Amino acid sequence: MENLNTQKKSLIPMISVTVLFFMWGFITSLNDILIPYFKNVYQLSHFQANIVQFAFFVAYFVISLIFYFWTKTGKDPIHKYGYKTTLMIGLLIETIACFLFAITAKMQLTFGVFLIPLFLMGTGLTFLQIAANPFVSIIGDRETASSRLNLTQAFNSLGTTLGPALGGYFILSYFTKDAQTTEALFYPYLFLAILLLLLTIYIKTVKISADTETESNAEESSEGIFKKPYVFLGALGIFFYVGAEVAVGSNLVSYMKDAVNLPETIAAAFLSYYWGGAMIGRFLGAVSLSKADKAKKILYMILLAVGSFLVIYLVNYGLKDLKFADVWMFLVFVVFNFIFFYIGSGRPALTLGIFTMVNIALLICAMFMQGPVTMWCLLAMGLFNSIMWGNVFTLAIDGLGEQTASASSILIMMILGGAVLPPLQGLLADVIGIRMSFIIPMISYIYLCFYGFAGYKIGKK
Repeated sequence: MENLNTQKKSLIPMISVTVLFFMWGFITSLNDILIPYFKNVYQLSHFQANIVQFAFFVAYFVISLIFYFWTKTGKDPIHKYGYKTTLMIGLLIETIACFLFAITAKMQLTFGVFLIPLFLMGTGLTFLQIAANPFVSIIGDRETASSRLNLTQAFNSLGTTLGPALGGYFILSYFTKDAQTTEALFYPYLFLAILLLLLTIYIKTVKISADTETESNAEESSEGIFKKPYVFLGALGIFFYVGAEVAVGSNLVSYMKDAVNLPETIAAAFLSYYWGGAMIGRFLGAVSLSKADKAKKILYMILLAVGSFLVIYLVNYGLKDLKFADVWMFLVFVVFNFIFFYIGSGRPALTLGIFTMVNIALLICAMFMQGPVTMWCLLAMGLFNSIMWGNVFTLAIDGLGEQTASASSILIMMILGGAVLPPLQGLLADVIGIRMSFIIPMISYIYLCFYGFAGYKIGKK
């Protein structure tokens, strides 16, 4: 009965935070549309266009670093005001950033000016990430923390799935009147600003019970973290995971144009299968890592996989007329994803290790093979990226107790990988070509493979 009451008490906060995961996924994935868009408008190189991701993700490092030292004083928003206030601060910053981005687009200012609201967007999302991820981990059973985080990440991936599809349609087609202007960005980002403001008001009305707030001793919570190698190895894992996922997503449209000769607008539609794969994998991961019995797990995983695929397919069929004959190969990889989840046996570390090995194999195929299958190898990586964030994060904060807030700020800081690796891959693409530049995410997955099989337990009692 007590467990049932706890579940009911955490349901509304869980739903509220899940909505936030969806919104920041949508906003983040729009960067993958901005890169080819800005590249055309301002005649940028691969490296210059990927500065979009640098401006956005470097904010995670800067703000998380400030937040970490803030926790040592005990005056950071989480320690002082709780999770709810921290989430609202992040939403308000995000609202302002989207509004400034829309105004910049309307005034048709230079590319460099757009980097300012992009940095602010990353700032707002940093507050949301620092508060939301540990919040989801602590509002239920410790054993199912990975399951809950994968569930919220699945809705984050729903946002990243719809972002390229809807963003590609409105930005690259519907609102585009002149290829040399930025006006097509005005209405989409103005709409996002209004939506975020309404979401802020909604979060203010949601009741988050006092026992989910943190009142830990700041000095105690910041000490000892440096003596836990698995936390910092996990932080490196976050760096390489985010860097690899964003680098692949950022350069997929260019890869599809070069390797398969797809038009930009169609390539942007296929991109939603990359992010949609992460959604499918995270739904499957949430079930696989839950406490449901084996028969129910299999049934739920099949239903979620089919339902999620239909969402991706119908959106792209409606917007870009992508027929089943164009996308059937994706289902082959979904079946493989299901099989590897079964092999992972619901164990976060083992599943992480297996999935990184699969992505390494997919990258090798994309780099050295020819034909449409290479495109699907890259798009299918989203399926296997799916559980990496949730599994690395929960493995890295496992058993930290009052030190969770400090560790969380360190982990979020390492989203810096999304700022560093995409421009690095873009620079490499300008030198050796887009295909071979995928050596950058491959190095990342090799490290993640190490963390999944060994790094997560170094220094852990």
